[in-house]
Amino acid sequence: MSFSFSSQLWSLGLALLLPLASAAQNTTPAALPAVPIQQWFHLDPTTDKVMGVSAKRTYEELLKNRTSAPVVVAVIDAGIDTAHADLKRVLWTNPREIAGNGQDDDKNGYIDDIRGWNFLGGKDGRNVDVETYEDTRLLAKLKPLYEGKVRTAVPANKRAEFDLYQKVKKSQASKIAENTTQYQSLSENYKLTEAGAENLRQALNVPRLDTATLHRAKPTDPNLLRAALSLDANLRSAGYADLETVLKDMKEGMDQSKNLLDFSLNPTYNPRATIIGDDPANVTDRLYGNRDTHGPDPSHGTHVAGIIGADRTNNLGVLGIADNVRLMAVRAVPNGDERDKDVANAIRYAVDNGASIINMSFGKYYSPQREAVEDAIQYAEKKGVLLVHSAGNESQDIDTDVEFPSPVYLNGKRIPNMITVGATARLNDNHMVAEFSNYGKKNVDVFAPGNQIYSTLPGQEYGNKSGTSMASPVVVGIAAVLKSYFPKLTAEDMKRIILQSAVVYHTKVVKPGTNKEIDFAELSNTGGLVNLYQAVQLATRQTP
Repeated sequence: MSFSFSSQLWSLGLALLLPLASAAQNTTPAALPAVPIQQWFHLDPTTDKVMGVSAKRTYEELLKNRTSAPVVVAVIDAGIDTAHADLKRVLWTNPREIAGNGQDDDKNGYIDDIRGWNFLGGKDGRNVDVETYEDTRLLAKLKPLYEGKVRTAVPANKRAEFDLYQKVKKSQASKIAENTTQYQSLSENYKLTEAGAENLRQALNVPRLDTATLHRAKPTDPNLLRAALSLDANLRSAGYADLETVLKDMKEGMDQSKNLLDFSLNPTYNPRATIIGDDPANVTDRLYGNRDTHGPDPSHGTHVAGIIGADRTNNLGVLGIADNVRLMAVRAVPNGDERDKDVANAIRYAVDNGASIINMSFGKYYSPQREAVEDAIQYAEKKGVLLVHSAGNESQDIDTDVEFPSPVYLNGKRIPNMITVGATARLNDNHMVAEFSNYGKKNVDVFAPGNQIYSTLPGQEYGNKSGTSMASPVVVGIAAVLKSYFPKLTAEDMKRIILQSAVVYHTKVVKPGTNKEIDFAELSNTGGLVNLYQAVQLATRQTP
């Protein structure tokens, strides 16, 4: 799974750092809650001057006198913190399963699947956390066959496989070099920033360096005042409430790079063999895993879930875009690359258990069992389920460098029930496209807010994350609103409405991965940024 954060270096006055960045009764929304100021993506581009999706305006103007039906949305991810106060009311519950009795009450093959299922778990309750990358797995498989050989010495029918080996060998070496450099840089910056932060706390005689404290600071030393004000401005600009959270994010980024070097990029590492004990290549095997939908690290999935449907009625924390969802947790995405077998089974599980929409904030560039995933996607298509997929976070053109699951079947047909989403930032300027976002005039459908998105985190916490992983659930939230208020809409209807209602912008933006500017409309096939207000208006006109 690609976890991407903003890679800009910004000054904090004292140091430079890299911020990694069930069934229910129909309901009518009560008094509308206020949008937390950090959730800029709910706001309106015209009235609020930020590039949000107009969710606040939609509820105030278009949906206030309408009723909604509950919609089941599956989150295929690393897990969800089901105890979070802003999520627990909106979680899906399997109505045919009796909790904790150790039996498969609904006869679907999965015991005690109350909140969903975990395809990364063992029968003994253990879980796969960090996994290898797909190219690392391919390297381990192909190296004994082709290392030291030249192409002309390889049989003609094996040369494509030989070429694949050379490709993954090169990508592996590149990733090792990149993460080694990043780990060293983050380690140095973390130490400098941590030391500088402690010095500033002592100088100002404060326990925390939050923006309110820094803004009120009135030290007599002009240099100290400048440092405090500069740090305050940079924190606000980057969307952070305090420097302590920045340090936490830096530590997470540092640990992530170390884990990649030690595990995800290590061809000898194979936790699945001892924890699950299955054959990952046997895609006909579907009855494995366990009921633990929380997992070892549910940070990513919890954040995604909150963007889609965090409780809009409890006056806590944040607001989800959709107001009447039931979130189903399907754990299939480790820290590392997901397995095709798990993705296919996760899609089938979600479809079979009533999901109308599936969020897929993950992706990779090699798909050895691509046919199995596409069979599952076709199964979802036949059952009328919409899939929304993140475009990826490598600043690449995925028309050329295809990211999987691809929006096009192996036979060349476009997948009619899938939307692929790129990420945008807060302002309508030349940095409107998030610098990490993948793009593609053919393979990316739309863009949605994905930079510095504030949502739920494990342990009753909240915070920002950035990535196309955050943009995808914004679109899922919009789709869920459409399905909730216009229940007769099919998957293809939802896709059509979302794409047709996207607002086209011709802003000159920095093309990700380059220093060149390009028309924003050239980075996706619609040229647009999704907008809930426009989508609901279109659905109202087109739906009896």
